[in-house]
Amino acid sequence: MNASLRAEIELWIADDPDPVTATQLQEMLDSGDEGVLAQHFNGFLQFGTAGLRGPIGPGPSCMNRAVVGRTAAGLAAYMKKRGMSKVVIGRDARYGSEDYTLETAEIMSGAGMDVQILPRPLPTPVLAYTTQFLRCDIGIMVTASHNPPQDNGYKVYIGPAADGIDYYASQIISPTDEFIATEIASITSLKKQPRGSAWTILGEEVISGYISETAKLAPHPRDLKIVYTAMHGVGTETIQRVFNHAGFATLILVDEQCTPDPDFPTVSFPNPEEPGAIDLALKKARDFGADLVIANDPDADRCAAAINDPVVGWRMLRGDELGIIFGEWIARTQPQGVFGNSIVSSSALRKISAHYGIPFQEVLTGFKWLAKIRNLAFGYEEAIGYAVDAKTVNDKDGISAALFLAQITSDLKDDGLTLSDLLNQVWDRHGFHGTEQISIRVSDISAISAVLNSLRKTPPSHIAGRKVESIDDLATPTDGLPPTEGLRLWLSGGIRVIIRPSGTEAKMKCYIEVITKTSDESQKLLDEIRIPLKELLS
Repeated sequence: MNASLRAEIELWIADDPDPVTATQLQEMLDSGDEGVLAQHFNGFLQFGTAGLRGPIGPGPSCMNRAVVGRTAAGLAAYMKKRGMSKVVIGRDARYGSEDYTLETAEIMSGAGMDVQILPRPLPTPVLAYTTQFLRCDIGIMVTASHNPPQDNGYKVYIGPAADGIDYYASQIISPTDEFIATEIASITSLKKQPRGSAWTILGEEVISGYISETAKLAPHPRDLKIVYTAMHGVGTETIQRVFNHAGFATLILVDEQCTPDPDFPTVSFPNPEEPGAIDLALKKARDFGADLVIANDPDADRCAAAINDPVVGWRMLRGDELGIIFGEWIARTQPQGVFGNSIVSSSALRKISAHYGIPFQEVLTGFKWLAKIRNLAFGYEEAIGYAVDAKTVNDKDGISAALFLAQITSDLKDDGLTLSDLLNQVWDRHGFHGTEQISIRVSDISAISAVLNSLRKTPPSHIAGRKVESIDDLATPTDGLPPTEGLRLWLSGGIRVIIRPSGTEAKMKCYIEVITKTSDESQKLLDEIRIPLKELLS
C-alpha cells in the first residue's frame, strides 16, 4: 500500500472521535483494500454554499462525526473572527443526524459559543425561523433533504449581515462558504479541540411561534379534504399543527409514509418529484374523494402538490405550475414587494410580474440566492421550492407553501373555480409554458464537466432539427448574474435549454422550456426534443 496513504489513514483513525468509524477504517486497512480506502480518502468532503452533503461512512470523504467535528471547529473559528457567538442547531431523522448534532454542540460549546438545540427532529423551516426569531448568528441544520437514505448533510444559515452580505437568516453564499472552508482546512486535529457540555435544549415556544406565524397565511379556511405525505420525513407533526391552528380540517395522512424512517422504505428516492413517489398519496386521494394532495420532502422545505385535473384525472403539478399559481395569486391579492425565480425556472413569472407592475429579479439556481432579494414577496425555484412568507422564513418552506395552497384552493372553490382554472387563465394571457427537467445520474462527477466542456468546444448547430441560435456560457455571464457552471441554449421557436450540474447530487440536469398556444402543442414539442437532448448529454 502507498506509504503516504497508509500514514494518512493511521493519523485519521487516531484522531477519529467515533469508535465505530475508527474500527471500520482499521478493518479496511488490515484487509489491504487500497481501492476502497482511496475512495474514503479522496480529499475532505467539500464544504460549499450547500454546506456538506455526502454518503455516511468513515474517512474524510464521507459524512461522519470526525468530518462534522472538524467542520464545526472551522465554523467556530470563522465565528470568532467576526465576533459571533450564538448558534442554534436543528436536525432531521436520518441516520447520524442526532450524533452529528451532539458532535457540533460539543465542539461549539468547547469553543465558547452560546449553543442552543431544537428539542427533536424538526423541519428545516423551523430551524430557519428559529435562527431569525432568537437572533442567532449561525443556524445549522443537519439534513440531507431529499437525498438517498445513505446520505446526510449539514446546512449553514447566517442570522445577521456577514462578509458584506445582508443574510437575514438565510443560507450562506460565496465568499462566505470559501472563508468557512479555509477555516475547516486549518483544523488538523479534532482531538486538540476543546469540548464542552454547556448547551440549552430549546422548549416548545419557538415551534409554537413558527406555527402561529405560519398559520396567518390562511385567514379564511374551509372544510377541504387534503391528503398529505411526509415522504418518511419529519414534516407530519408540524404541518398538522399548522393546519389545525389555521382552522382547516385534519389532514388525511398517508400512513405508510408519515412516520420518520431513515430507510425510506416505500420510495426509491425520498423526493416527491421522483416517478412513483406519491403513488400512495394519489391512491388515497381517489379513495377519499380528496380536493388536493400535498407532499413534503423529508426535511419539509419543499412542497409538491397533485390535483384532480378535469382532463387527465389526478396528476402532480410541475414545480413551475405551482410557482405560477402562487405568483398569480399573490400578484392579484397582495402585490407588495419583489418577485423572483431561478434562471432554470419558467419565464412565466417574469411575465406575470410585468402584467401586474411588480418588480422582478432572476437569480442563480439555489434558494440561497432568492433569499438575498430585498423585500421578497414571492420567490420560487422549479425544484418545488417556494417562499410565500419570507418575513417569517427567509428560505424555501414546504409547510407554509402547503398551507397557502390550501387557502388558494379554498378561495377558488368559493367562486366555483379550481387550480386548473387559475392556470388556464394565466396560459390564456401569456401562452402555455411547458417545462421539463431531464436528470442524468453519474458515478463520477467529473463526467458532467467533460460534457459541458465538449459542448463548449464543439457546440451543436441543430437539436431535433431545430437550429441552435445562440449559446450563453453561464461561467462567463453577460446578464449581471454571478458566474456558475452551465450552458443556456436558445433554439429556434424560442425554445430554452439549460444544462448544469446538480448542486446536491451526482446528477447532470437539463431544463427545457417551450411556449405554445396549448398544452398538447407543448407536449408534442417536448417529446420531439427530449431524446435528442438525452443523446447529446450522454
